[in-house]
Amino acid sequence: MNRWLALVPLVVLVALAVMFVGWSLKRDPEFKPDALVGQAVPETVLPMLTGDTAGPGMVDLKTAGVGRPMLVNLFASWCAPCQVEHPRLMALRAQGVAIVGVAYKDDPIATRAFLDRLGDPYAMVLVDAEGRAGLDLGVSGVPETFAVDAMGRVVAKHSGPLIDDRDVQRLVDAMQAPARPLPTATER
Repeated sequence: MNRWLALVPLVVLVALAVMFVGWSLKRDPEFKPDALVGQAVPETVLPMLTGDTAGPGMVDLKTAGVGRPMLVNLFASWCAPCQVEHPRLMALRAQGVAIVGVAYKDDPIATRAFLDRLGDPYAMVLVDAEGRAGLDLGVSGVPETFAVDAMGRVVAKHSGPLIDDRDVQRLVDAMQAPARPLPTATER
């Protein structure tokens, strides 16, 4: 009887291993949640990057676009993929696309050095030293880019560096698409 009891932990371990393997085989590693798409940009007040310091001005991410479509790009100076996508962001700025940068969990001095070295594609840079905006937006890491329409609604999202022209165009097209009319009551 004691021998059989000694095998119980081994049987439980094997059962857990089988469940884990079954779950991992069904999981799509390319799946990237877009829970915020179709929702309003969350109200998140962050300090603006002024020189190489955060503040004194504060801006709500929700109203940063001032009624214009924009891209919200979360980046960091320590992020290698952010350096890879940077030329695309510079090209978007040259085309007149408004981009709001959010320096995610980064030191303002390092952020300013990063932008001085590679160029500043952003209409404004907000400092998210604690990662609060990242939590509000549901990011899984940097870089991540959100297309926001003129009404302040997230209309598309891209996780990872913007290196493919199709991904860049999809975001730009989404943010510039005309807003759907509000439903109206029908006459009776």
